[in-house]
Amino acid sequence: MSLSRTSLAAGVALLALAAASQASASAFYLQEQSVRGTGRAYSGEVADKGVGSLWWNPASIAGIERSEAAFGLNLIQVDSKVTNSGSTITRPVPPTGLTTPVGGANTAFDPINDGVVPNGGVAFKVNDKLSLGLSVAAPYNFTTEYNADSWTRYDALKSHLRTINVDGVIAYRVNDMIDLGVGVTALYADAELTNALPNISPLQADGSQSLKGDGWAYGYTVGAQIHPSKSLTIGASYRSKIDQKLDGTVTVAGLLAPIPAANNFSTDGQAKITLPWIANLGLRWAVNDQWTLNASASRVGWGEFDAIRVTFPGGSSTSPQNYKDVTTYAAGVDYQASPRLTLRAGVQYDPTPTPDVGRTARVPDGDRMMYAAGATWAATDNIKLDAAINYISFDDSKINRTDTTATSSVVRLNGDVTGSAVVLSTGARFSF
Repeated sequence: MSLSRTSLAAGVALLALAAASQASASAFYLQEQSVRGTGRAYSGEVADKGVGSLWWNPASIAGIERSEAAFGLNLIQVDSKVTNSGSTITRPVPPTGLTTPVGGANTAFDPINDGVVPNGGVAFKVNDKLSLGLSVAAPYNFTTEYNADSWTRYDALKSHLRTINVDGVIAYRVNDMIDLGVGVTALYADAELTNALPNISPLQADGSQSLKGDGWAYGYTVGAQIHPSKSLTIGASYRSKIDQKLDGTVTVAGLLAPIPAANNFSTDGQAKITLPWIANLGLRWAVNDQWTLNASASRVGWGEFDAIRVTFPGGSSTSPQNYKDVTTYAAGVDYQASPRLTLRAGVQYDPTPTPDVGRTARVPDGDRMMYAAGATWAATDNIKLDAAINYISFDDSKINRTDTTATSSVVRLNGDVTGSAVVLSTGARFSF
């Protein structure tokens, strides 16, 4: 492989992964891992009991009365618009370069795809103190797609990520006041990222580049619940960071002279990124037989995402990032309307960790507010049916990103983003 081709491979991989990782923020982290939790904006999960809270706290199944299983489906519907506000491209045309508008369709409607997110778990009571659990979740899943002529094309066309997170958990009731839990995490990730690549002349058709990769990574989760009284539970948990490796292929096609034909290629590569740790603290207070108040705070360690490290045949590259740790706050209430019907509601504030300068079109994120409502119907003593609805309001945000492409063109993207989302969830919990 020639030096120019190796450099181009590194540039393509780095550009694609940088764009994807900037999408792996709040917008890429899906909290929809419990239908019961969806109904109260996830305000009480770290302090609640049962398999429905296993994602938030491995101690949640300690001391359960019977073995349990839970399953849920979450339909996510997103309404979004991304609008060009003066983006330009400077091509390396001698002697000083040629700067022109980036061109293409100036508005993209609903580039964020709707989706269905499943979740499930099972907990086995070994004895009055010891329980074993298994949780299957999809915490990082997203797809955005722009038309081939979109103004975002040099930054993003398709961004597709699918993950499967499996936690194996052991939980133990120390005494009536303290429950403990620990789990081992295995996370599988599969990604595909594409975007257009400008040729030297604006009269030439665009080339293309893509990155496909997958891989497994491992971590752990620990948690505890304290019961100072029968009416009050305080929960705390920690989910470790994940050092993710993606092995895959980088492909470049459609580059035209004066770029050498050899720069159209496909090569193997590996990217290393770090997904954040998550620390949760919350409480549930049963005010009386009908009302229970919930509150929680979650610190998400996106500061761990300090760089993207790419290796490939003949070299390596590192791209620093500017993510920041964020804290999410939530409050909610459960109301026992009848012996079989429980109603709930909640609100959550979820800030974005993405920087104002450098935000990408792959997943243009912004601070958000979540408003939730839900219910549980105890169909029998062993079966509980859950349903919930969320409305998520995104603050208006801006795409403000400058990239040098693998063909040495400088793309300055500027755009405005608006959006909202609705989440419809349904599920069931079983005791056996």
